[in-house]
Amino acid sequence: MPRFLVLHGPNLNLLGKREPDIYGTRTLAEIEKDLAEWAQGRGIELEFRQSNHEGELIDALQAASERCEGAVVNPGGYSHSSVALRDCIAALTLPVVEVHLSNLHARESWRHQSLTGGAARGVIGGLGEQGYRLAILYLAGES
Repeated sequence: MPRFLVLHGPNLNLLGKREPDIYGTRTLAEIEKDLAEWAQGRGIELEFRQSNHEGELIDALQAASERCEGAVVNPGGYSHSSVALRDCIAALTLPVVEVHLSNLHARESWRHQSLTGGAARGVIGGLGEQGYRLAILYLAGES
């Protein structure tokens, strides 16, 4: 059974409360539960992690390279500022797909560039929770 890490960055623990007009009203726990059930029905195992700390995200990706076939990463605000997270993604042979719930290009201009996205296999944005499923389907086809 293929295993993938689904890694959520800063402030995603506030989903359901944080700017619901942008991110929706569902909590991270609800999203993860539905995603795990959906994946299990396809013979895919998911590990979930969330951290507000850059180093913890990097540690999680490095550890995942030992036991997972790929990773889906929503780096949150770190996508625009973290050279360290970008370098981690670039250094790993683990395929990574970056996902954003919102469409970064329809938001503030400073959100239009993703440092981390340039190191990922691909970037999916603006499709809400469906973006996670699409990233997992892509990774499952790669493993």
